[in-house]
Amino acid sequence: VLSRELHRKGIYPPVDVLPSLSRLMNEGIGEGRTRADHLGVSDQCYSGYAEGRDVRSLVAVVGEEALSERDRLNLKFADIFEARFVTQGVDENRTIEQTLNLGWELLSTLPEGELKRIDEKYVKQYYKKESIVTAGEE
Repeated sequence: VLSRELHRKGIYPPVDVLPSLSRLMNEGIGEGRTRADHLGVSDQCYSGYAEGRDVRSLVAVVGEEALSERDRLNLKFADIFEARFVTQGVDENRTIEQTLNLGWELLSTLPEGELKRIDEKYVKQYYKKESIVTAGEE
């Protein structure tokens, strides 16, 4: 689903990933097909993005000053997710491995305890405690 809002933000391609989720994805991912952590990374990224977008709507009503620290982190995650994950250059051809690693970079901006949709063994393996990812980084 294409999004005018993402287009106005300069995000290319302006795909609104939440209503574009595939119900068939689970059949083609995971160990032996992509990587064992794929489903968890996908679920957690989409969950974090959805929460961040909800917070964005809340900011319009109460202002950013009224947000909790958790809300601020989710808002930041949504911004970074759009800037780094959804946005792709016209000539960019990201592999699934690069995409999953980028997902972990972004998820590592959230507190480790927030990653409840991913098996703990994958969190221990891939979570980066020293993540410094920001929306403007490449």
